[in-house]
Amino acid sequence: MIAISRLTVLLFLTFGAAMGAAAGDAVAGKAKAVMCAGCHGREGISVRPRYPNLAGQREEYLVKAINDYRSGVREEPMMLLMVGMLTDDDVANLAAYYSTINCK
Repeated sequence: MIAISRLTVLLFLTFGAAMGAAAGDAVAGKAKAVMCAGCHGREGISVRPRYPNLAGQREEYLVKAINDYRSGVREEPMMLLMVGMLTDDDVANLAAYYSTINCK
C-alpha cells in the first residue's frame, strides 16, 4: 500500500509539473490565432456549428487537444494541416490566449 501511495504522489508531481509547463504568452497567442479565425472565429467563438468554440476553454485542455491533433491521436486532416506547423511554444501561446477570453 505504501508503494501505491508513493507512486500516486510521484505521478501527481510529474503531471502537475507538466501542466505548469504549458503556461504560454497570451499576447503572442493572439497574434498566432489569426490562422484559427477562419473556422473558430476571430475571438474564438465559432461562426459555424461544425467547429468548436475555443474561447474560455481551459489552457491545459487546449494544449492537450492541439497536441493530440499534432500527434495523430485525434484524426482530422484539416486540423493536422493547421497545427502540424506549430511549435510547442505556439501551442502554449494559443492555449494561453484562448483561455483568457471571456465567452459570456
